[in-house]
Amino acid sequence: MKTLKLLGAVCLGLALASPAQAAFPEKPITMIVPFPAGGASDNTARIIGQKMAETLGQPVVVENRPGATGAIGATLVAQAKPDGYTLLVASIGTYSIIPYLQPGLKYDPTKDFDPLTVAVRTPNVLVTNPNFPANSVAEFLDYLKKNPDKVTFASSGAGSSDHLTAALFWQKTGTTGLHVPYKGGAPAISDLIGGHADASFQNQGSVATQIKAGKLKLLGVTADKRTETFPDTPTMAEAGIKDMAVYSWQAVAAPKGLPADVKSKLSDALSKALNDAEVQARFKDMGFEVVNNTSAEFADFLAKENARWKQVVQTGNITAE
Repeated sequence: MKTLKLLGAVCLGLALASPAQAAFPEKPITMIVPFPAGGASDNTARIIGQKMAETLGQPVVVENRPGATGAIGATLVAQAKPDGYTLLVASIGTYSIIPYLQPGLKYDPTKDFDPLTVAVRTPNVLVTNPNFPANSVAEFLDYLKKNPDKVTFASSGAGSSDHLTAALFWQKTGTTGLHVPYKGGAPAISDLIGGHADASFQNQGSVATQIKAGKLKLLGVTADKRTETFPDTPTMAEAGIKDMAVYSWQAVAAPKGLPADVKSKLSDALSKALNDAEVQARFKDMGFEVVNNTSAEFADFLAKENARWKQVVQTGNITAE
């Protein structure tokens, strides 16, 4: 009799537990963006979060936790409970660059997160101020070689995607330049337009309007093929520079240890959001291409990106200072 009662209690417990587990999510989900509002990561989180909320039946709240080039927000997520209610939406810098620039970082992107998807990507473009004496990548390289360490390359900050793309460019071409970090992309672009800086590798979406208005001169794109936005502009490969396909990307991850069923629900909701026609149109207007890969594909991609940028940082002796 005692055995039967015990068995009944166990069965009852399992019956009660199953609905609770299947009910995810039972409360709002928080997307941590480790940058200020209004940037690419923030916009990505808000666009996909709205659609995810419709699918999951719970609000998706975007919380901006900027600081230390994304490290503060990323650390918060890495240390959060892996229950699916805290997610990270961040850029290439957070996942693949600053881990090699900031000693003592309190998270490891390959060990402390469960990757969910790379949401979107956009190539960088090589732009100069309108008066710069080069009208092609070949002419630009010739000028660099004749003027070593004199051409100023503006970036949105030390360790940013635009900074590391410039460093990779120098390493691939055997040239040098003078890196000038700014506190964000907007002031860098402003000084570039004003002629206070010579060149920059900016995200295509960040400078498309200025290029079309003639305020910046476009020389090349770091995409693996020509872009719809600038179909007449050659890629770096077409300009003779190999292995210069560089994209700035935004991705979603969760704290390591996410339950399989929760991970599946989140992945499905993310995929549905990114497949939505309205969402894709909004990202296209921003200059982004929707990627929407699987968790396994993201993990493989992350390993390759980290290896690549680690080598660039070490080769160039680059620091976050």
